[in-house]
Amino acid sequence: MPSRLRFGEDDFLRCRFAVSPLWETQELVRTLKRRERHGYHARWLRRVGEVARGLDLSDLWLLMPQPGHCPDWLCPPPIGPAASFEEEIAAVRACDPEVALADTWKSLADTPGALGSAAAERWLADPAGMVEELSDAMEGVWRALIAPDWPRLRALLEADIAFHSRRLAEVGLGGLLPEINRRFGWEAGTLTVEFRGEHERELAGQGLVLLPSVFIWPDVVSTFDPPWQPTLAYPARGIGGLWAEPAERTPDVLVRLLGRGRAAVLAALDEPAGTGALAHRLGLAPSSVSAHLTLLRDAGLLVARRYGHQVLYERTPLGIALVSGDG
Repeated sequence: MPSRLRFGEDDFLRCRFAVSPLWETQELVRTLKRRERHGYHARWLRRVGEVARGLDLSDLWLLMPQPGHCPDWLCPPPIGPAASFEEEIAAVRACDPEVALADTWKSLADTPGALGSAAAERWLADPAGMVEELSDAMEGVWRALIAPDWPRLRALLEADIAFHSRRLAEVGLGGLLPEINRRFGWEAGTLTVEFRGEHERELAGQGLVLLPSVFIWPDVVSTFDPPWQPTLAYPARGIGGLWAEPAERTPDVLVRLLGRGRAAVLAALDEPAGTGALAHRLGLAPSSVSAHLTLLRDAGLLVARRYGHQVLYERTPLGIALVSGDG
């Protein structure tokens, strides 16, 4: 059954994109449990497998029934367009323990056997301790698995936002939403989302947060219960090449033409990215990447555009032709 989100006049003015490291942390925990999500991330999962196996995620998995309710307090909608993990987890730690417990109980009730578990008994006896315990668990996953690769993940998510922001300017919200994912439909101010379970919500002037996600594929999420901000999470563009290494991206002929460093930078720009993200992805010094980007831009192979706090580079048609070998 579809979810339906109904827009009023004010909601069109309050739609925004966001990136959430906390959301990616939660969705990674879910991905580690669900093998059908492993396809695009198999190489990375092999690389981090030993570290992942050293984490005890059993209590977090109790709160991720499939299908069923997941506690909104533990991974609320993003608090800003580009909040840090530290800011997001601080908001989680500040949640009212009784509110958190009531929300958690919905998840436990949807997970077979969870209400009789030792964790449920522990949380019922000490809701404040539950908030601290589960916040610590999420932070442990972040530090062990997400943070080391966050520049690469953030670059892909910001590239998705840059692309869809341009399309929003070209086709409007009603044209954009069905383009973002085939399960989104738009008609007469109502967004429908093919999703497990039926859910209807009037946005009531709160607008909608559009949240690209690396680890959510192949799912979408369109529900946060009131009073939480309505949020629509969807698979980000470009995840198919996320974990490819530079040598696999760079054609030999491009190396001979441009030199290895500049060729690697040009080939790595499958999606727009900034200097820092490219440096992390390629294992090069930021100063070297900056110099390569300047030369490639001056040669007409890249253009640079400012998005918020950073400059993102992307290929021109000539740069695309060089990398693909067309023309």
